[in-house]
Amino acid sequence: MFVNEFEMRKLMCEIGKRVYNRGMVAANDGNFSYKIGPNEILCTPTGVSKGFMTPNMICKIDMKGNILQSDGVHKPSSEIKMHLRVYECREDVNSVVHAHPMYATAYAIAGIPLDKQIMPEATIFLGQVPIAPYGLPSTMEIPDAIEPYFATHDAVLLESHGALTWGVDLMAAYFKMEGLEFYAELSYRAQMLGGAKELPAHEVKRLLDLRKAFNVPGKHPCIEIEGLCTKSEGTSCTHDSNCSNRVCAGEDKAPKASKATSNSSQEELIARITREVLNQLKK
Repeated sequence: MFVNEFEMRKLMCEIGKRVYNRGMVAANDGNFSYKIGPNEILCTPTGVSKGFMTPNMICKIDMKGNILQSDGVHKPSSEIKMHLRVYECREDVNSVVHAHPMYATAYAIAGIPLDKQIMPEATIFLGQVPIAPYGLPSTMEIPDAIEPYFATHDAVLLESHGALTWGVDLMAAYFKMEGLEFYAELSYRAQMLGGAKELPAHEVKRLLDLRKAFNVPGKHPCIEIEGLCTKSEGTSCTHDSNCSNRVCAGEDKAPKASKATSNSSQEELIARITREVLNQLKK
């Protein structure tokens, strides 16, 4: 696949502005990367506000974190280790985004996973967002903590830290972060109104069927038809007897997405699914 590296650098700067302007990071927080070849990764620099990056600041490294190219001033993010672990374990992933969005990070600090099925889009694209155990930033503790979730998730909260999302390209990874924060804010606001009304199990299954029909790329904690985590309905779960999650751990069987998935096709896919969900809800 041909990749215009300069255009990718510009896109990373644009995403940096979006992340910064939406309040998903403060000061020099956050980092993201884009895998442009088997052993070439573009990554954001350390010690620079993501809202004020320029293309020359973006560093190029290999899969071991060695610098392949830089402007001689800026160095790769000190947290690139968790990005590299994602790439090592997920061949379908070409981009990783780390940020500290306000509501999602609040859940991570409070130790509350986002595991309630309260809106169709969150169910289709995220399913649930677990909390990875705390790890010291910039060390191998975080990569070790998040690795168990790679087979079933495309997003995790980092205990007392922030959030991490990944996808087939930079826009896909970023949209997951944006969707995660929207999900977290809705969860919080619904709680202030007395608590969210969860979607019934059969509607959750229909949404997951819709996801498979559209061949949404990535992994998803799939529904176990015979074992939904809904103790009130007298069903069992693949976790333990105390599990209260509606979505059980499992791997999506949808085919892997091609690296050539374009930003426009990602946006079109999201729009198509949203329209379909709205049509289904009107019936």
